Amino acid sequence: MSDNPQGCSGPAPRVGDSKVGEAKIGEGIRMGERDTPLRLSPFRMLRMLDSCRPPGNRIGIVHENVKMGSDGESDQASGTSSDEVQSPVRVRMRNNHHRRISNEDINKRLSLPADIRLPEGYLEKFAMNSPPFDKPMSRRLRRASLSEIGFGKLETYIKLDKLGEGTYATVFKGRSKLTDNLVALKEIRLEHEEGAPCTAIREVSLLKDLKHANIVTLHDIIHTDKCLTLVFEYLEKDLKQYMDDCGSIMSIHNVKIFLFQLLRGLAYCHRRKVLHRDLKPQNLLINEKGELKLADFGLARAKSVPTKTYSNEVVTLWYRPPDVLLGSTEYSTPIDMWGVGCIFYEMITGRPLFPGSTVEDELHLIFRILGTPTEATWPGITTSEEFKTYNFPRYHAEPIVNHAPRIDSDGLDLLLKLLQFEAKNRVSAEEALRHPYFKTLGEHVQSLPDTASIFSIKGIQLHKDPGKRSSLHPESSQGKNRRQSVLF
Repeated sequence: MSDNPQGCSGPAPRVGDSKVGEAKIGEGIRMGERDTPLRLSPFRMLRMLDSCRPPGNRIGIVHENVKMGSDGESDQASGTSSDEVQSPVRVRMRNNHHRRISNEDINKRLSLPADIRLPEGYLEKFAMNSPPFDKPMSRRLRRASLSEIGFGKLETYIKLDKLGEGTYATVFKGRSKLTDNLVALKEIRLEHEEGAPCTAIREVSLLKDLKHANIVTLHDIIHTDKCLTLVFEYLEKDLKQYMDDCGSIMSIHNVKIFLFQLLRGLAYCHRRKVLHRDLKPQNLLINEKGELKLADFGLARAKSVPTKTYSNEVVTLWYRPPDVLLGSTEYSTPIDMWGVGCIFYEMITGRPLFPGSTVEDELHLIFRILGTPTEATWPGITTSEEFKTYNFPRYHAEPIVNHAPRIDSDGLDLLLKLLQFEAKNRVSAEEALRHPYFKTLGEHVQSLPDTASIFSIKGIQLHKDPGKRSSLHPESSQGKNRRQSVLF
C-alpha cells in the first residue's frame, strides 16, 4: 500500500531523526531530512485524508491530548486559523456587542445536548472569548471549547458494566459526568504496528456526518496511545432481544412502526450515498420509548469513495441478497433493501426467513421459497458461471403468505417488492416509506424533520405485544416517567 494517501498531492511523507523541516503534507504531517519511509497507522491515514477534504466536509475527532483537536488536527495544523486563542481559559476581550449569552446559546453554538452541565464559570469565559454570534467560530477555538467542557477526556465518563466483546472492540455501559445520562463506551484496541482497525475508521468517519432520529448518535471520541473510545448514546436492547422478550409474537402495529423507522434511517443514509451493508436485528437498537436506530456502521461504505470494487464478504449470511451470495461486488443501495425484507418477515413471523448455514445452503433456502431464478425472473442468471456451478434443482415459488399468515395484502406487496432477485428491481427506501402499507400511520409521518422522532406525532405509540410483556410499550408504567436512557 502506498504511503501517499489518495487525494493528497506531492511525494509520500518521510520522517528522520534530525531536525523537522518546514514542508507540509496537507495540513498536519511534516517532512524530515532523512529518507526513512513513514509508517502510517490507519488512524493517522484518516487524519491525513481528512485534511485534504474541503473544510465543510471534514470528519472532526476529539482527542484526549489537548494538543490534538476536535477536528483531528494538531495545533501546528491549525496555524491558518484566524483565532489565536488556544483555550477558553486564556481570555482575550472581544466586542460581543454587549450580548448576554445563555447556556442555550452555547449549546446551539457548539451543537451540545440541551441537558449538558457546563463547568463553573464557563459561561463568562465563553462570552468574553467567543467571536460575535454573527461571525463564524474557528475550528481551533471550537475544539478548545469542547476540551474545556470535558469532551475528548476519559475522566468525563464513568465505566459501569461490560456489555459485550467483539473481534476488535469491547463495549461497556457508562455514564457521562456532563449530562448524567447513560452512554455506551466502545473501546477499540490500537495495535502498535497496525493502528486503528479500518472498520473503526469507517464508523467514525460516517457517523460524524449522520444526524438522524433513527441513527445511533456518536457523542464523543477519545484517542489515547492504546485505545480509541467511541461514546454512543445508550439504548436498552436490540430488535432481536425485543422479539425474544415478546415471545416472538409482535403486535402487527408495532411491526409497522419499527419498519417505518428502519426505512427512515436507511433512506437518510442512502440519500447521502452511504450503504450500511450489515442490516440485521442485532444492529437495530431500541430504547424505552420504542425509537429504533441503525447502529454498527463498521461495514458501511460511502458509495462515492473511489474504488474499483466492493467486497462480497458483507452482510450477515441470513440477510445477504442472492446477487452478493453469487459473488457480485458491483452493488449499491439495493444491497440493504433485501435485508429490510428479511427483517420485515422476521418481525411478522418471529423467525428468520432464510437461516442458511453456508452460502450454498442460503441460496437453496431462498430458491425453495421464491423459486429457482430463470431468464424471466432474473435476466442473465443462466449465463452466470457461479450460478451454473451450483446446479440448483428447479424449485417452484411458494406463496409467502403461507409462511406469514398474519401479513395483510399491503404488507405482502411491500415484502415482495423488497425481495426481488435483481437488485435494480428492489424498491428503494424512499419509495417504501410512501407505500400504502404505512397509510394507517397518517400523513404527518411523511413530513417529519430528520431529527424528529416518529413518536413526536400525537397518537403514535407502541401497542402491547401479544407475547411476553415487554417494558418497551406504553402500558409499562414503571418506565413511563423515568428519564429516558439510551444501548449500543
